[in-house]
Amino acid sequence: MISLCRCGFSPGTTLFSNIPKTCTTRSLLSVFEEDAANLTDYTNQLLQSMQRVFGAQSEMGLATEQLSRQLLAYEKKNFALGKGDEEVVNTLQNFATTVEELNALHLELANQMADTMVFPLIQFREKDLTEISTLKEIYGIATDEHEASMVKFSRLPKKRENEKLKADLVKEVAYTRRKQHQASLQYYCALNALQYRKRVAMLEPMLGYTQAQVVFFKKGLELVSKKIDNFLSSVSNMTQNIQAQLDVEAEVMRVSQKELLSMDDSIYMLDKENEPVNRTLIQKAGLLNIRNKTGLVTTAWDRLYFFTQGGNLMCQPRGAVAGGMVLDLDNSSVMAIECEDRHYCFQITSPSGKASMILQAESKKEYEEWICTVNNISRQIYLTDNPEAVAIRLNQTAIQAVTPVTSFEKRQEGSPDPDRAKPGGVYSTSAASQKSGAGPEPEDLIAPGTPIQFDIVLPASEFQDQNRADGRRTNPFGETDDDCSHPTDDSLLQQVFAVRFLGSMAVRCGDNREVIYEAMRQVLAARAIHNIFRTTESHLMVTSSNIRLIDPQTQVTRINFRLAEVCHFAAHQENSRLMGFVVEGRDWSGAGDDNAAHDQDGEPCFSAFVFESNTEGEKICYTMSLAKDITEAKKDPAALAQLMKNMPLTNDGKFLLLDAENSDSADGEGPEDLESEA
Repeated sequence: MISLCRCGFSPGTTLFSNIPKTCTTRSLLSVFEEDAANLTDYTNQLLQSMQRVFGAQSEMGLATEQLSRQLLAYEKKNFALGKGDEEVVNTLQNFATTVEELNALHLELANQMADTMVFPLIQFREKDLTEISTLKEIYGIATDEHEASMVKFSRLPKKRENEKLKADLVKEVAYTRRKQHQASLQYYCALNALQYRKRVAMLEPMLGYTQAQVVFFKKGLELVSKKIDNFLSSVSNMTQNIQAQLDVEAEVMRVSQKELLSMDDSIYMLDKENEPVNRTLIQKAGLLNIRNKTGLVTTAWDRLYFFTQGGNLMCQPRGAVAGGMVLDLDNSSVMAIECEDRHYCFQITSPSGKASMILQAESKKEYEEWICTVNNISRQIYLTDNPEAVAIRLNQTAIQAVTPVTSFEKRQEGSPDPDRAKPGGVYSTSAASQKSGAGPEPEDLIAPGTPIQFDIVLPASEFQDQNRADGRRTNPFGETDDDCSHPTDDSLLQQVFAVRFLGSMAVRCGDNREVIYEAMRQVLAARAIHNIFRTTESHLMVTSSNIRLIDPQTQVTRINFRLAEVCHFAAHQENSRLMGFVVEGRDWSGAGDDNAAHDQDGEPCFSAFVFESNTEGEKICYTMSLAKDITEAKKDPAALAQLMKNMPLTNDGKFLLLDAENSDSADGEGPEDLESEA
């Protein structure tokens, strides 16, 4: 290293007597100053790099601390599919403890970097490099002052010398030289010392950094070797086992995907021919379209996910985590309907009839299974000990009992047991009373396999007979003209109700309203299973002598019952619009006179008829009950007079019971085919 002091001024040397040395000093000074400037620039860059390392290490400590908290938070997340994750939770807790210990080591390493790496370099920059800069400024000021004094001394006049002025300038030059000499000595010494200090300044931070890293790794090695060596080995084995399970599952899924992709495209078809329908389901889930009302006359269809849970119909909107209940299916009714221009629609109605919803399935199979499932749930089969077996048994009974019959002549055909299927054939009141339980069994009320008639069809000859001038007709069921009440008979009671005939079937007894409820259930179930949703509106006329079902357009009597033949009537307990009655002593098979004679001498036979009214069924039952009272009162003139006195009468002397039906129902101009809401 070249020393500026050796090339510069000595205490007894002046610049004027040593010009060559001064030139050498100025040349070396520029070299040293350039070196100091480069050292300052490099030191700033090196300090930035070391501060970045220190910042990264500090951030590492904060990051590991946050990582430890996140590992502990896994247990508190309560994942919906977290069952079986206990081993993972325990492992993550152990990892969190290890990370906390590593975090302590990282914080200690950061502190050591700050003390042994960053601080020495900052001290070198602030102390040594700043001192060089300050001394350079002082040296420059002293040099400028010396140059100024020399300029003044050089301007002294030669002819007119002023001794006093000359003496003052000589003193000023001497003072500035001395000041420059002292500043240069301090500046040169600092530049010479900088050559040694920069070596220490470059090595000391890296020494501290390396020592801190060695201490960190030693402590980390002790931590790994003493505490978590076995733990890491067990975790490694566990991850390998999980990966092996994943590989097996992935292979199974790959094979399944390959099999599915290799199958025929017909499996993706919605309506496939001869696709079996499971009618014994008590649970169902899938996507359905629901009709929502958007305005007074406008509607919109939304595609949502529906599923059954117990006795409830649930709906899960898009994006929702869980579903909510939309309808209670217990004792509800379900019916296939035609809605707008959409197919596979069905309607579910609550027991009260106030709440209903219209849904659309995507295929015929889904459509029928949804109807059967809702029908099974409405019977509360899911509450039994073995709901699947009960559903299978009831479905088999329903399949036997719901064979559609289009005329009375086919009523007895296809019965698996003619003796049991014949109305009243094997029914015994004493035998039924001996059965265990509080109420009669369905088999005691209606014979299994009994056919159901869904409509009343009149022969062409019957229609012609009723349109004759005299208004008399031939009864297709074997009654004579004497048995039938003439339409012009004077009657004390005459009330008309708008009804829709749902079905009729043979029953085993007529003195129990339970048989009417069971007939209603089987008729509605039969309509749901066979997708029979169209009904014909008729007028049910109740008089004091008979009950007639009249076509509102042609005024043709579809069927006529003497009031004495109606042995029981009742309205549905939940759906007030449903009512039915039981008729005694009619042979609907039309087999001939022998059977008619058998009915007169043998055991009575019964048939149940089910209707849906536009008004409450209780009103019809009340009217029929009053008609019964009038019939009994006719036998005693005094009782009849008392009855007429207690009841309000119309102007023509008939009993005034209820408000007249609305004009749409009574004028006979309403639509023939309606959709039943039962």
